[in-house]
Amino acid sequence: MPPYELPQELLIDTAIARRIIGEFIRGHLRQTGFERVILNLSGGLDSALVAFLVAEAIGADKLLCLLLPYRTSAPESRADAESVVSRLGCQSKVIDITPIVDGYFETALGGAEVERVRRGNFAARARMAVMYDESVPWRGLPAGTGNKTEALLGYTTIFGDNAAAFLPIGDLYKSQVRQLAADVNVPAPILEKPPTADLWPGQTDESELGMTYADMDRLLYWLVDRRRTHDQLEAMGFGAPVIARVERLIAQNEFKRQTPVVAKLTTRTPGVDYLYPRRRPSL
Repeated sequence: MPPYELPQELLIDTAIARRIIGEFIRGHLRQTGFERVILNLSGGLDSALVAFLVAEAIGADKLLCLLLPYRTSAPESRADAESVVSRLGCQSKVIDITPIVDGYFETALGGAEVERVRRGNFAARARMAVMYDESVPWRGLPAGTGNKTEALLGYTTIFGDNAAAFLPIGDLYKSQVRQLAADVNVPAPILEKPPTADLWPGQTDESELGMTYADMDRLLYWLVDRRRTHDQLEAMGFGAPVIARVERLIAQNEFKRQTPVVAKLTTRTPGVDYLYPRRRPSL
């Protein structure tokens, strides 16, 4: 039995999922003209799984994992990230983002204390900036590590951890991420520890969400994928306040799931009706 609860509705064929994601990674690299991938490896489950899937798809020698700790990051997170690097045999680089984050707040606010969420969001954006800068000498395409649960709930920092060129596990709920991670042999300590964004000491995802990922994923699956009504969801045992809260989160965070909206003034507007694959043959 897995060390976590896995809703029966969300069971997937892991062999098929690995094949589809592998083809997605290789195809996207071909389409964009890249041969390498770079990603931020936090020591958490999502980034570990993406690292394993990328290594499986194109080889560990073409993967660079960045370890970007902040001064409040848990030492265990770095140790878990290093265990992934060791297991895969890929290249890695450690860059402390503390001077970036603290330097900004010291300059902008004279060192005055700010809300931890604000500081955590800035740290996430600092990591994004570092990843995109490091992608230049590595000549690699930045991979995102977000999952479907986070995307639907808006449990992500816009232009931070949700900034990437492509998302290999973006259509997998967190429960399915766990199932696939177990299948590719992500180290057990990563698979079993409580999910956390590691934005501040003691922070966990489920404590902030107010429910387990298993329960949240079941509700999202029946609400979003199967389009059940409120009455049907309540008959399945979901509370009305929880349903309303989740629907509100999905609606409020729609802006995080879309590219910037363009004011249309001409007949062909980029991103609206001027749409082409990311890479076209030279004319």
